[in-house]
Amino acid sequence: MESSKQDRTVTLEIDGRQRSFDIDDPRLPDWVQDAALASGGYPYDVKMNKDAYKKALEALQIELVKLQFWLNASGKRLIALFEGRDAAGKGGTIFAIRAYLNPRSAHVVALSKPSDIEAGQWYFQRYVQHFPTAGEIVLFDRSWYNRGVVEPVMGFCSNEQCARFLEEAPRFEQMIIDEGIYFFKFWLNIGQEMQLKRFHDRRHDPLKIWKLSPMDIAALTKWEDFTRARDRMLDKTHTPHAPWTVIRANDKRRARVNAIRHLLLSIDYDGRDRDAIGEIDRNILDHGPALLA
Repeated sequence: MESSKQDRTVTLEIDGRQRSFDIDDPRLPDWVQDAALASGGYPYDVKMNKDAYKKALEALQIELVKLQFWLNASGKRLIALFEGRDAAGKGGTIFAIRAYLNPRSAHVVALSKPSDIEAGQWYFQRYVQHFPTAGEIVLFDRSWYNRGVVEPVMGFCSNEQCARFLEEAPRFEQMIIDEGIYFFKFWLNIGQEMQLKRFHDRRHDPLKIWKLSPMDIAALTKWEDFTRARDRMLDKTHTPHAPWTVIRANDKRRARVNAIRHLLLSIDYDGRDRDAIGEIDRNILDHGPALLA
């Protein structure tokens, strides 16, 4: 993590103002701290109460166990993929879902960059080999949508490759649906100041520093590029058969409980307790780009 101060200080344009941000400075700037929760048009002034969150999450995790038993018994399959900017909370949401599930049939897939062999294959091929068999749940921490957002912005694919992917993805996902697999696509959306705060937290927490990569630093000045890529991706791949579920994720607690509620309310599994699941907060979760800023 050692590098020069000059290399790690960036100038950002936020709300029309030039801001200097030094991720190595242990003091988080006031302009980041004060604006983080409200950034990106977040609709709440405070985070979800911690005790209320724990109570809601426990009830939802009991329902997830019921869902897994039903999937095992029925042979049904489930895929959920989680996308979003770096530090949006994808891994934490997946952890909350999987915490009490049997790991033998609930798998997390977080692929590194493709090998030389994988780079020569059909683009979707390395993801398909991780698809669930009967009774299984697979949760993708990033997915084939790397090619829709991260790769074109960071120069890892050509414009032609990205355009071809955006045309092929809806057809690929139609095959998943036609197979009878329950399929969910989540985009976790955060504001720019919240991303900076989370990056800074990672940089100065010895237990989380591994989460901060050189590519995260390189992407700091590409906020608008990622926004344009995200919007194009959603426009091309938000379909009736495989819609995007967008979650405002500045507050991780609200994001997690609403993501789980959506999963549980979308499947009519045995013993489902709708009262225990609760209602989705439409200020936090909706379909398509309606909640994006």
